[in-house]
Amino acid sequence: MRKILIANRGEIALRIIKTCREMEIETVAIYSDADKDLPFVKEATYAFRIGEPPVNKSYLKTEAILEIAKRENVDGIHPGYGFLSENAVFARAVINAGIAFIGPDPETIELMGDKIVSRNTMKEAGVPVVPGSGEGTSTLEEACRLADSMGYPVMLKASGGGGGIGMVRCENEQALAKSFDSTKARAKAYFGSDEVFIEKYIENARHVEIQVFGDNHGNIVHLFERDCSIQRRHQKVVEESPSPFLSEQTKQKMYETALTAAKAVNYKNAGTIEFIVDEQENFYFLEMNTRLQVEHPVTEQVTGLDLVEWQLLAARGEKLPLQQNSIKQAGHSIEFRLYAEDPVSFMPSPGKLSKFEWKDTPGIRVDYGYASNTAVSPFYDPMIAKCIIYGQSRDEAIENALQFFEGLGIEGIKTNAPLFKEILKDEDFRKGNYSTSFLAKKAFAVN
Repeated sequence: MRKILIANRGEIALRIIKTCREMEIETVAIYSDADKDLPFVKEATYAFRIGEPPVNKSYLKTEAILEIAKRENVDGIHPGYGFLSENAVFARAVINAGIAFIGPDPETIELMGDKIVSRNTMKEAGVPVVPGSGEGTSTLEEACRLADSMGYPVMLKASGGGGGIGMVRCENEQALAKSFDSTKARAKAYFGSDEVFIEKYIENARHVEIQVFGDNHGNIVHLFERDCSIQRRHQKVVEESPSPFLSEQTKQKMYETALTAAKAVNYKNAGTIEFIVDEQENFYFLEMNTRLQVEHPVTEQVTGLDLVEWQLLAARGEKLPLQQNSIKQAGHSIEFRLYAEDPVSFMPSPGKLSKFEWKDTPGIRVDYGYASNTAVSPFYDPMIAKCIIYGQSRDEAIENALQFFEGLGIEGIKTNAPLFKEILKDEDFRKGNYSTSFLAKKAFAVN
């Protein structure tokens, strides 16, 4: 694998480029008109315009991507996350073009991409799942009957959903009736299918995921857990490893269960098994993400491993570099997703980022997509960067993070950096006492 194309943009494209450079692999970047001045375009070995800013005219253009890949004679395509990363049709097209897809098999993407099918697959493998419907719910009457049988509150979810899209908590039958048609319409618009289903809502839940990795030789390992419970609108904002909430006994059970889940689908490359955990530490399968996660750097900081390097090695047919008993976890890492958004309303705040500077010190890692004097486009997710902070202990990581955000220089647009300072000072956060409703309950008054 001497040259790869990165079918993505921003910070993940730049992050992949950095590993490829260390492995002496040439990189081909694609960019829209809105992204022509961003760092990833300048850092790639080669860069080519893919189209106009809207994603359907640029980063989702499979034929145009493959045309560039063939012309440049690339050996592999890395999809990053989002966009085409969990699109089985795209993965198949890449493979059919004689190019390696740097990710799992298309069949696995397809199987785990449907939330109902994946849920039933896990149930058959003996993995605990949240109580809910084992098939799509086509009518409101059926949805109400199911919700009554399991008790409110419930979650109405899009079968093809992801990233928190197509999820609505319903407190009662009136709320379910109000949300049913709009959720189906949203599911159709985002995922091409209006199929929805019902799950029991777990009160005061934690969202904990296990990083798994497989190769083409039947080896599957886990790389410990990440706690991703601090969310806004069902989307992760802060992630950390290890989890400050789970007992060691529960962690070991979750690792074993995650491996069972990955083996059930003969998983290859990087993937994540996501769980919902209740206050008694009972855990239930939520979904499997068949790609590299946004929050993978926290795992890299506590293990000392490069997950993109592992992806590339697995994609070219090599065995995983380490066996399970050789993978160790040390210290504590916390990741903050820095967004161009209002820190109170969470509404996007695109515009020119006139200043973006930070103090580069040990334990600080910033995976950035933008630089000073670049524009944050309204066409894409407004994440500017990921700020990943390490400490020998969780307390040290928190203090290091506070110092980082106190010294962070951002001008030109609103960001959620002030919110992070409030979170870091909060006593419940410091004690590890938080759930997925943390931000909603706290309603921090951010200046």
